Amino acid sequence: MDITKRGLVLGSTAFAVAAMTVTGAGMHLSKGQAFFQESPKELVDEVWQLINRTYVDATFNQVDWQSVRQEYLGRNYTSREEAYTAIREMLELLGDPYTRFMNPAEFRDMQVDTSGELTGVGIQLSQDEETKELVVVAPIEDTPASQAGILARDVITKINDQTTEGMDVNQAVSLIRGPVGTEVTLTIRRGDQELEFKLQRARIELHPVRYSLQDSSLGKVGYIRLNQFSANASEEMKEAIQDLERQQATGYVLDLRSNPGGLLYASIDIARMWLNEGVIVSTVDRQGIAEQERANGSALTDKPLVVLVDGGSASASEILSGALQDNGRAVLVGTQTFGKGLVQSVRGLGDGSGLAVTVAKYLTPSGRDINKQGIEPNVLVELTDEQRETLSQNRDQIGTLADPQYARALEALRQEIAAHRQRRAESLP
Repeated sequence: MDITKRGLVLGSTAFAVAAMTVTGAGMHLSKGQAFFQESPKELVDEVWQLINRTYVDATFNQVDWQSVRQEYLGRNYTSREEAYTAIREMLELLGDPYTRFMNPAEFRDMQVDTSGELTGVGIQLSQDEETKELVVVAPIEDTPASQAGILARDVITKINDQTTEGMDVNQAVSLIRGPVGTEVTLTIRRGDQELEFKLQRARIELHPVRYSLQDSSLGKVGYIRLNQFSANASEEMKEAIQDLERQQATGYVLDLRSNPGGLLYASIDIARMWLNEGVIVSTVDRQGIAEQERANGSALTDKPLVVLVDGGSASASEILSGALQDNGRAVLVGTQTFGKGLVQSVRGLGDGSGLAVTVAKYLTPSGRDINKQGIEPNVLVELTDEQRETLSQNRDQIGTLADPQYARALEALRQEIAAHRQRRAESLP
């Protein structure tokens, strides 16, 4: 795959719900960009060529891609906007919501989002592949959305009284975002309820890692909550583990609930902090060529680990949790994860716009294709709607005994600590 690994993004955020690699154009208008402004048909052809060369399915989901080229290049375009509309129509023929076009403003937003700071209400969105509804993957902690009580799996039916029927993720994001301090109203369907949330937009600085050392009957438990795999997640995770090791934690609970994903390299780096050996993830392209990322002997701890996951744990979260589960490094507690296993390459185009192309799928170390399936935890712990509401409204209870999934994780950790001590005792001369 012609992708740069450190640019790979595995996310389910307001800008994406799959893996991506960011390459190509910068932000300034170059001679090449001026050319594309004057020749919008060339932009249409550039997009077609990229799909033709790299799309994961060589049949293009049973679409005659050559005929598509003839049709769309046979048209006359008088403006970039007309070309943008044609490109979006062309990509819709693939039936793949994760292969999508971004105009220059949307492309800049995507690049900002992966940097660890954004402006908005703090919602990660996806589009259901079958119903085409806009679904909340997860609200980001300590943002207007999470504080208002929006939950994973909520369906957004209206934005400021405008129906979202037929709306894609990019269009929704452009409506939800706006100047800091202004308001946006979201109408949500949750089960058979219709709810309305009036949210004030804010500048959101993402601190992906929170951690604490908690005294318990097990000894000192290191609790680490990872909210997103952003650019600073690896460094913050390293600092957390090293600090907790200095404080002599006896075991760890890693909380990936409602973590929608982010940068692939962050998930690989973090997996290596927990794994000394073994495969972390494999990616398979349209030729069936698999590339593997492996642990490299750089684990920061070998102490017992339990990982919390739920339906809001997606993409990069599923790579990390799948790697830890398949290698026998951790016990997973919670509910089935989101199920996003596609890799996208995101490229800058000649006029400052961008294109996300599904170029591969990823597999867990045991070869599981989790796309649409998700990862099943070792220990299933469902929360009632009432419990979810309570935790949403009382964020300080997350990661405490008032959190039923965390309480069950401590039970699993107790068993892991006992087994770990037994193995160490047996290895002594």
